[in-house]
Amino acid sequence: MDYSFLVIMLLAFAALWFMSSRSRKQQREAADFRSNLAVGDEVMTGSGLFGTVTAIDGDVVTLESTPGSSTRWLRAAIARRSEPVVVDDAADAEPAVVEDVPVVDVPDDLSSLPPEPPASGREDRDRDNQ
Repeated sequence: MDYSFLVIMLLAFAALWFMSSRSRKQQREAADFRSNLAVGDEVMTGSGLFGTVTAIDGDVVTLESTPGSSTRWLRAAIARRSEPVVVDDAADAEPAVVEDVPVVDVPDDLSSLPPEPPASGREDRDRDNQ
């Protein structure tokens, strides 16, 4: 009896089992994360919207992305917790140094530019010889 087919089937079954157990673990962790959401958490949705949780009502989570702008999301749409943005106040305390750079006037259209010098005519002779 040829056992190679049986060995290949066992290896395939083992690979599928390991892959599915890993995905089940990830799904369980995501469900635990979503069930432990709290007001004030910084989160990111599956579509990439960052916001702060302002209210939770059952399966509906209200996020504030900018002050005064609230949107409602299903709890399942929250992908992960994000780190709050840290603003470095020390960089803002020092005034920015602006060097004096000469101002260049840029014309609105080409009519105010000087005309191009005429072609030397050499290009026309080259075209005639071909």
